[in-house]
Amino acid sequence: MTTTAPAEAAVHKNSPGSAEKAPRRRPGRIRRIALPYLLLLPALFLELLVHLVPMVIGIVMSFKELTQFYIRDWGTAPWSGFDNYKVSVDFDAPVGQDLLHSFFVTVVFTILSVSFCWLIGTAAAVYMQDNFRGRGILRALFLVPYALPVYAAVITWVFMFQHDNGLVNHVLHDQLHITSKPSFWLIGDNSFYALLIVHVWKGWPFAFLIVMAGLQNIPKELYEAAALDGAGMVQQLRRITLPSLRPVNQVLVLVLFLWTFNDFNTPYVLFGKAAPEAADLISVHIYQASFVTWNFGTGSAMSVLLLLFLLVVTGVYLALTSRGRRTADV
Repeated sequence: MTTTAPAEAAVHKNSPGSAEKAPRRRPGRIRRIALPYLLLLPALFLELLVHLVPMVIGIVMSFKELTQFYIRDWGTAPWSGFDNYKVSVDFDAPVGQDLLHSFFVTVVFTILSVSFCWLIGTAAAVYMQDNFRGRGILRALFLVPYALPVYAAVITWVFMFQHDNGLVNHVLHDQLHITSKPSFWLIGDNSFYALLIVHVWKGWPFAFLIVMAGLQNIPKELYEAAALDGAGMVQQLRRITLPSLRPVNQVLVLVLFLWTFNDFNTPYVLFGKAAPEAADLISVHIYQASFVTWNFGTGSAMSVLLLLFLLVVTGVYLALTSRGRRTADV
């Protein structure tokens, strides 16, 4: 009995019927592997429809002489080659000079805005790590600027920056007597500071939220051991908090940079279609070049140049940060 059972099992295993049943498991395995990709297809289709298709159309438009005369049927606009790009980067001509000025304004604005957003957000997140009464309410209040719609938030600042009856001039001039006379905040040189204040007020809660999430991953034992060794708050911040937050800050700074450099809603709602020269961000400048002067070919060329610049900066930033991370690991 003991010798015939294995033999029968071997015969049953090698029988033609068992060989036919084995491959039947493959269709089920293929379905399990293909299911995630099938679920991603709607999102990929919408991504293609919303982002990639307009991007390709914009690139094609940048090579056409597309003005108001071809709005009805832009496909019939004549090809201009690289003429739109030559006009955009000709810094001896008015169009190129205005674009270069807008680029420098945007660079300075982005550096200041990202720096203040990160600094205020990090300081608030570190302060919120301690337990105290009302911490939950204060966290919710910190996130209010980020949660508000852009139009509702910025239009409130428009009323606050009014020359005659705005809250800002009322506090600075009437109550604190810091200024000798009410200031114009939405025109002239002060428009840059007004835009910076609004953008930092709107953006720092995002940095606060990201840094606060990153602080949750730092073990409290490190701070306890550092306190036992006599390390103060500043030393703990330099030796523990900031090094531990380096991966989070690398992503945060990149996201803030891209959002700020591309921001269109804030200056458009704050100043309208014609932004002051001191606050002429490149996003509004491209809008004016496209929809105010009706030269969509030149505006598209400027948009493509902006895209290439952001791609280069992003690639260099990621290469430098990844190299720095590998050096730190070694």
